[in-house]
Amino acid sequence: MAKYKRILLKISGEALAGNGKDGIFDANLLRNFAQEIKAVRDLGVDVAIVVGAGNIWRGKTGDKLGLGRVNSDYMGMLATVMNSIALQDILEQNGVETRVQTALTINKVAEPYIRRRALRHFEKGRVVIFGAGTGNPFFSTDTCAALRAAEIDADAVLMAKNGVDGIYSADPKIDPNAIKYEKMTYLEIINQKLKVMDSTAVSLCMDNNIEIVVFNMANMHNIVKVIKGEKIGTHITKEE
Repeated sequence: MAKYKRILLKISGEALAGNGKDGIFDANLLRNFAQEIKAVRDLGVDVAIVVGAGNIWRGKTGDKLGLGRVNSDYMGMLATVMNSIALQDILEQNGVETRVQTALTINKVAEPYIRRRALRHFEKGRVVIFGAGTGNPFFSTDTCAALRAAEIDADAVLMAKNGVDGIYSADPKIDPNAIKYEKMTYLEIINQKLKVMDSTAVSLCMDNNIEIVVFNMANMHNIVKVIKGEKIGTHITKEE
């Protein structure tokens, strides 16, 4: 029994890379991920995905090279399209029909983002990957995830992390006494300036009452467990 009818899964570029140091992404991790998505679809849940680009390009890289913020952000958007195409390919190899929609017009490789077309894909049982962020500089892929989740009426944004199984009071790798939070509110995330997702994204989720779940993508079956309502990761809602 699924807790959610429609979810948006946000995957960081670093999570795609896994622990591998060779190449852009961990192919084995992506294949396992594809099987997870297939299992979620088999539960009748609509799935949208927003992927970051940290495995290919980061804003800090542009800063070091002396690039302006706008051009650096556009390069990051293009990098998310590369990740989206790779993810689509592996999903379809595993029997998951997928469409990529981009905020930047790149007709040769993806559809333009059109909300009504995305909803139609859900009706046909397809997974939709949203690439190129919002199409605007100065907005992160976290903000894109929250925005698209609101636009498609998603019940939750699932923040898939690599090696992090939720939100802690301190870095658990440094502080052995760090406490893991099972539940938090949007305002606690904003007021404590926790780096779960940027404040714009959290505010969008709060305004539209979209639950946020932070969990470890590296553990097999965690996505399905979250969908089924098991106590995995940290859940962020309006209520205490």
